Amino acid sequence: MASLEYSRAAALSWAQAQLVAAGQDDSPKLDADLLLCHQLECSSASLYAWPEKTLTATQWQGFSDLVEQRNFGRPIAHLLGHQGFWSLDLAVDASTLIPRPETELLVEAVLSLDLPAQAKVIDLGTGTGAIALALASEQPQWQIAGLDQSSDAVALAQKNALACGLPQVQFEHGDWACGWVKDPLAPIHCMVSNPPYIDAKDPHLSQGDVRYEPLSALVAGDHGMADIQTIAQQASQLLASGGWLAFEHGYDQAAAVGQLLTRLGFTQVATQQDYNGQDRVTLGQWPQ
Repeated sequence: MASLEYSRAAALSWAQAQLVAAGQDDSPKLDADLLLCHQLECSSASLYAWPEKTLTATQWQGFSDLVEQRNFGRPIAHLLGHQGFWSLDLAVDASTLIPRPETELLVEAVLSLDLPAQAKVIDLGTGTGAIALALASEQPQWQIAGLDQSSDAVALAQKNALACGLPQVQFEHGDWACGWVKDPLAPIHCMVSNPPYIDAKDPHLSQGDVRYEPLSALVAGDHGMADIQTIAQQASQLLASGGWLAFEHGYDQAAAVGQLLTRLGFTQVATQQDYNGQDRVTLGQWPQ
């Protein structure tokens, strides 16, 4: 069939069949819809309101290229250039992790804490800025900073802050919290992080979207615990009395993270499960 003969409905059917045949996609119908909307720069409602409308040759070529890249496993968020998180729409690229729904639990956990009205909150390994910006969207009076060792990630987070109308969130280059000192005049009330926590030998690293994400944001030494240990140690030296540390971690790391925080002197250590019933977030409070 010549490209000019493809209606929107026919293009969607073709794309779904291609995605299913490639076996790379868990949601071929949704992804076909998203890719065609992206190519046509239209909403889903508009897409289905005129299913018979024909694609131009340029539109068809762009759409078929997107489907081909998805068939090779490139993440849908990278193809679209953005990803929804919390109530925000964030720009994404290959320099950072793609924000994931389970990380919203970490945002919920921090928002549930009894923090001061103008709390100072530090997001370590901020990536796209997802956690910091989600917190700022709910608590605009908080003083929030995001740190990342990737200059590209910092630039992306700054871009997202402006696009989301949250320019008060500060993003800086940093190797976790190295170089920070405890300042009684500017106490840190909460440190939050979704750090690398995957073991380098984990077979999941060769599957799905993570193949296209930076290993530095995924993998940590000591069976995935090295960066968690570094951050927890820094938090024990930087947090204000009564301050909180909150981590996202692997489904099988809750016990190790809890033991680490307890050993360092944190109290009120507790783990929360994600929407799939997996241990996902552990918090601890620095003694008051």
